[in-house]
Amino acid sequence: MINGENPNAFKSVLSNGLTVIGRQMPSLSSVAMGIWIGAGSRYETAKINGISHFLEHLLFKGTKKRSGEQLKQAIEGVGGSFNGFTSEEATCYLVKVVNKHTSLGLDVLSDMVKNPLLKEADIEKERRVIIQEIKMYEDLPSHYVHELFGELLWPDHPLGRNIAGTLQSVSSIKRKALLDYWEEYYQTGNSVFSISGNFKKETILSQIEGYFGKIKKGKRKKFLPAKRKINHPQIKLNFKETEQAHLCLGGIGLSRNHPDRYTLELLSTILGGNMSSRLFREVREKRSLAYAIRAESHQQHDTGAFVVSAGVAPERTKEALRVILKELKKIKEKNVSPGELKRAKDFLLGQLTLSLEDSSSYMLWLGSQQITEGRTETFKEVKDCINRVEEQDLKRIASLIFQNSNLKLALIGPLKNKEELFSFLKL
Repeated sequence: MINGENPNAFKSVLSNGLTVIGRQMPSLSSVAMGIWIGAGSRYETAKINGISHFLEHLLFKGTKKRSGEQLKQAIEGVGGSFNGFTSEEATCYLVKVVNKHTSLGLDVLSDMVKNPLLKEADIEKERRVIIQEIKMYEDLPSHYVHELFGELLWPDHPLGRNIAGTLQSVSSIKRKALLDYWEEYYQTGNSVFSISGNFKKETILSQIEGYFGKIKKGKRKKFLPAKRKINHPQIKLNFKETEQAHLCLGGIGLSRNHPDRYTLELLSTILGGNMSSRLFREVREKRSLAYAIRAESHQQHDTGAFVVSAGVAPERTKEALRVILKELKKIKEKNVSPGELKRAKDFLLGQLTLSLEDSSSYMLWLGSQQITEGRTETFKEVKDCINRVEEQDLKRIASLIFQNSNLKLALIGPLKNKEELFSFLKL
């Protein structure tokens, strides 16, 4: 069992040191599984920025046993889904199948991570694909503004770089660097296998041992710790002739290990987490300043971010900033009502409850925590943390995060006067 919460939840270690974490969900017909590697953009130097993501793409191109097409056909041919993703702190390859095809899913995933070909021709093809991916997101200001915001929060640090890399770094990564990276990071001490759905525990552990038990042993890899924040407001303005001004306003938040991280999650929910939030009401409903506006809290192992994002008419940018900043100031000066706090708690717990009814979401919940923190919070632990938060806690954390010295603004749009924007950047 995991922390004694649920008899259907378990954690085990294979003979080669690979950690397996899972939960049986016998009422379902599916099984979702993922192999997680402790390799992401914050493990990279500037020279090889994007290599974790590059390697993730390449593992879908073929193995010693299957071509890229055969990998996809094996899973999709039985109605399953097949994907991968790279974040700052991990890479994950995941499969979801009807439970009678569990063995096939295990076979395909293990084949990918153990036996990639990394052929020169595939590397050159995928290099061109990734370059187009980078250019695509640079052409999407609502996405790219978040990249600029990250550069403000963590300048000259891997966390402030694009997960996909830059045009220059991706163009220069060679096959040897990819092979070396795979050899160094794709080993048991740096990996986790997570699984949830309809299976028998002893049977699945035996199967996982059979498919993954020969992955080479190794040790957990380390990344560069987050640097201390810059203690003054900053603006990054990217002039572009767009119909909207796209902005990210916020600052350094709390880490995944911080005892008040759920307090900040509740603040984010109250400010801009749903359609009944303060910013949605003030910015969209009352003033029609934006179609999309939201507030979010993002956590990494040793740092985090709080961000309000929106797309507004360029000529109303200053008005939108004024309203957003007014709401941030208000929530740190005046207690949230008990009713509003209760609604935020119920929203977070309700959303988590609904997501964990799905085998894929539960697999991701387990694996993402285990690979980054080495442990998994139970639902009860999360619920207790959220329910312990009181009105004065919100005010305390708002006062900690929403300070002039912590304010960062990234903006893309037809605006040039940075000094004028600075005059608004005050709480």
